[in-house]
Amino acid sequence: MTATLQIKNLTKDFGKIKAVDNCSFSAKNGEIIALLGPNGAGKSTLMNMISGYLAPSGGEIFILNKNIQNNSLFAKQNIGYLPEGAPAYPDLSVRDFLGYMAELRGFRGKEKQQIIAEIAKTAKIENILSQKNETLSKGYQRRVGFAQSIISDPPILLLDEPTDGLDPNQKQHIRALIFAMKKNKTILISTHLLDEAESLCDRIILINRGKIMADGNLAHILKQAKAASLEEAFHNLTLGAQDNE
Repeated sequence: MTATLQIKNLTKDFGKIKAVDNCSFSAKNGEIIALLGPNGAGKSTLMNMISGYLAPSGGEIFILNKNIQNNSLFAKQNIGYLPEGAPAYPDLSVRDFLGYMAELRGFRGKEKQQIIAEIAKTAKIENILSQKNETLSKGYQRRVGFAQSIISDPPILLLDEPTDGLDPNQKQHIRALIFAMKKNKTILISTHLLDEAESLCDRIILINRGKIMADGNLAHILKQAKAASLEEAFHNLTLGAQDNE
């Protein structure tokens, strides 16, 4: 199957700090992939470059076989992105914010209203559509952010800590939604939650200090790390590696 997302030798420098260090991987339709690593590993920086928000210091990114450097609008049209912190205009109501995001995606009139109603139901935020974003709890902010990421039903979803701040029931709901969408999408999830990577994702890319330490399914990761659990593998390939330096 043709890769929908390709990352080739991607690097991002912030002065002397190398946040992402020569990373390469590809992803195809129907995959849910966890970018798993400790805080500061480079996961969000990698997401921001794939989305086009940050320019790489080196390397290439291909979305549906097109280099995003020369096809930035095409890339944005085919990516849904939930960034870290789920930023939203604080003085807008949830309905107005989603309406604005829908218009950016080309929806107007009745079609726009229909889209808002559908994604509000999907994300279970119908009861807060009239509230201003600044009044929402962290959990609702994440759900509003998730709703805007799926407005145009994009083939590629980038979800940065999608269940951060949610209670157990809300986490279960969002994870079920993500799993239900995998058939027709490539879904990349940035997370530091071991249970999320293990239970939801088909594949794990373990990142530490900007470098890919392991890439494969759970069995492959455990074998490479010589570990009996993902927690042990995570420690051996990230925290343990740092302790040995």
